[in-house]
Amino acid sequence: MLNFNSPPLKKAAAEPVWKVLIYDRFGQDIISPLLSVKELRDMGITLHLLLHSDRDPIPDVPAVYFLMPTEENIDRICQDLRNQLYESYYMNFISAISRSKLEDIASAALAANAVSQVTKVFDQYLNFISLEDDMFILCHQNKELISYHAINRADIQDTDMEAIMDTVVDSLFCFFVTLGAVPIIRCPRGNAAEMVAVKLDKKLRENLRDARNSLFTGDSMTGGQFSFQRPLFVLADRNMDMATPLHHTWTYQALIHDVLDFHLNRVVLEEGGGAEASPAGARPKKKARKTYDLTAADSFWQKHKGSPFPEVAESVQEELDAYRAQEDEVKRLKSIMGLEGEDEAAISMLSDNTAKLTSAVSSLPELLEKKRLIDLHTNVATAVLDHIKSRKLDVYFEYEEKLMSKSALDKSLLDIISDPDAGTPEDKMRLFLIFYITAQQAPSESDLEQYKKALVDAGCDLSSLNYIKQWKAFTKMATAPANYGNSGVKPMGLFSRVMNTGSQFVMEGVKNLVLKQHVSKETDDYRYFDPKMLRGSESTPLMFQAIVFVVGGGNYIEYQNLVDYSKSKPGRKVLYGCSELFNASQFMKESELGSNQQLP
Repeated sequence: MLNFNSPPLKKAAAEPVWKVLIYDRFGQDIISPLLSVKELRDMGITLHLLLHSDRDPIPDVPAVYFLMPTEENIDRICQDLRNQLYESYYMNFISAISRSKLEDIASAALAANAVSQVTKVFDQYLNFISLEDDMFILCHQNKELISYHAINRADIQDTDMEAIMDTVVDSLFCFFVTLGAVPIIRCPRGNAAEMVAVKLDKKLRENLRDARNSLFTGDSMTGGQFSFQRPLFVLADRNMDMATPLHHTWTYQALIHDVLDFHLNRVVLEEGGGAEASPAGARPKKKARKTYDLTAADSFWQKHKGSPFPEVAESVQEELDAYRAQEDEVKRLKSIMGLEGEDEAAISMLSDNTAKLTSAVSSLPELLEKKRLIDLHTNVATAVLDHIKSRKLDVYFEYEEKLMSKSALDKSLLDIISDPDAGTPEDKMRLFLIFYITAQQAPSESDLEQYKKALVDAGCDLSSLNYIKQWKAFTKMATAPANYGNSGVKPMGLFSRVMNTGSQFVMEGVKNLVLKQHVSKETDDYRYFDPKMLRGSESTPLMFQAIVFVVGGGNYIEYQNLVDYSKSKPGRKVLYGCSELFNASQFMKESELGSNQQLP
């Protein structure tokens, strides 16, 4: 698309055609986890601008548009054509554009005498966001329109539900067009996941029936591959498991998402913990905010994002020690180049030509990039560790794991709720909700009153409990939590090095815990859809790829569980998707919204 919808040139030496990229917020969210500004520049993108910003004419440059075909966006494109902003226009729509909107653009081009400048118009079918090679979400903008709360509102009208399901199915259809494969669909009965499955099956069938315009014909979709190596698409419903999104976690990526500001692979840290109080009456100092991208190019992140946190802390420390051993080499290289006082970012941008002056110089940008990544993970891991220590998150993680696996408990729940030093009111509420969800027998009224009093005394808001009570009564799932698995959490003695005070990460008082596998329940009663087969016939083709998708929202804990599961099954690939990504705090807000209504 960025190469004017032609395959990129293989020759690296070829100079790219310079162009501008115009996107809306949806397009921005799709591109930002995939391509850095530098990568865009390498593809010839000199400017990337939001469609609805004030843009000056650049009449001798082509423009690539990447946006949703909304009324508002089409009006602005027509305005751009009238104002003759660019030399030529390459229109790329994230979802399929309707004929009437296409005619609006054609009329505007005709009126502006710009027909020849509208060079290409494409439906890209890219209405989803890839956060990892094996993880996607449907949207970040307007996610409240398909949120858990939107789907589970008590006062929802049938027409609203249809609209939500159509939005979800449009994105999933885009996903399978991009994948170039027609899935076998399985789903549980009687919930939103089933509604999505029925609609997706219908949409895929309709597209396959129109052989001339089908998006699934050609290359790998020909006769011989009719029923061979197709992906299994398993739809799940958030209401089947309400405990996991509330669970305190122990792996690096999931912890970052839980305790820091982490969206679309970008984490924002507030610098300076604000330990020193401002003088009386003075305005509190505004904290500086620092942004870090956690990308596929970061080898430390790729290796450790799914690791237990103490392991990450130890690895950061090892990298730091290794770098310090090379620091003298960096100083020596800088002095050879006469760059002692220079800014490191400027040096790391040195072009290859400069770097080739001597073999010594070529290793400097590499060493500085290594230093940048070590600093990044030192800062991020330190911020996470501050939360773990101040909120005793290791205690919560271990206790919740025991609750979910029905292991023996070493202390009473009331003790943790009543401990003023253990966690925030939200941490306490999360723990209690997990206890309530996973209890095979609901606590007696008198016990519940005692818990509620302790929670209120600890400053907790009980509205999410009201919702979970309704949910539990409605779904009659009191026995289901037995499926959370039963292998206990064992303390590990692997990280003694991290414990010593010479480390950047002083982990005293933080337990080293291992993660355990949670086992999901059987899926024998799941419905079966094959958009390629006549209705009623079931034949399961050979499958090496599965996609698990949660309607109603998902989290990094489930993603990591699936990554670990894939590793244990060589040759099988599992992808994870969800309608929105939320952490426990956001999920609780959604359930609090639902608490002042009765479930349908």
